[in-house]
Amino acid sequence: MSVLITGSVALDSVKTPVEEHHDLLGGSASYASVAASFFVPVNMVGIVGTDFPKKYIELYRKHGINLDGLQVAEGQTFRWSGEYEWDLNQRRTLSVCLNVFETFLPRLPDAYKATPYVLLANISPQLQRHVLAQVAAPKFVVADTMDLWIETQRDALVELLRQVDCLVLNESEAREFTKQTNLIKAGRHILKQGPKFVIIKKGEHGCLLFANDMFFSAPAYPLEDIHDPTGAGDCFAGAFTGYLAGRDRIDHHSLRNAVIHGSVIASYCVEDFSLTRLQSLTQSEIKQRYDLFQSMSRFEME
Repeated sequence: MSVLITGSVALDSVKTPVEEHHDLLGGSASYASVAASFFVPVNMVGIVGTDFPKKYIELYRKHGINLDGLQVAEGQTFRWSGEYEWDLNQRRTLSVCLNVFETFLPRLPDAYKATPYVLLANISPQLQRHVLAQVAAPKFVVADTMDLWIETQRDALVELLRQVDCLVLNESEAREFTKQTNLIKAGRHILKQGPKFVIIKKGEHGCLLFANDMFFSAPAYPLEDIHDPTGAGDCFAGAFTGYLAGRDRIDHHSLRNAVIHGSVIASYCVEDFSLTRLQSLTQSEIKQRYDLFQSMSRFEME
């Protein structure tokens, strides 16, 4: 099995109270694709400018990511800069330069169109629907979103929810979309919009998985050192989808394990800037942290 991932590819500048880095590899497609590559082959769709560093192309290839769907357009790559406060949950966007991403119209190579598992990483719901329309009978479709699309393209997002199997969003986005303060009510409300499954991410407090016939609450891994939270949610979505594609089974057991594996990869991502930590990540480290997740969540009846 393989997974198709589309989203943004960016060059990021990130500042925290103790460090500052420029021209880092970023974008939802980058984080999600590398995360998913630990479980299955990835077909990536995105766009970059002629200034995009060759070292990042090599990084993708190191992870076995198929780049036939990566467009290279004349001009500058999408750039984003942001600054985190001492509370790393608080972030300010300093600048956004869409550049070639502004005219991005995803085109799937013929070989991509039969990919059974699809992750529509965080781009506009109109572009997500455009990609999905090119895929022939996908088996499982995951979509990520953000507050910007909830505010500016709500109708397109609502239409997208009728076409996907799973929606991933964070707790503030869930509250904004549903106008519900309670996350349980918010999750149930989104299920009524069309997706079979909903995942609400709660950052350092874990996440919630909803379906009409199941509910799963997963903890977050307790980290002492967090250097850069950028892309953690994209890593979660990528690893979640990649794990399911690798198992090629959609049932309660697989979904719960996919959530934990998504949390594992995201927890490693935040240990360094950009995708640096994932470059040295091994399967044995993934298994070790998965086992720790399992042990800290297990309890027995007296």
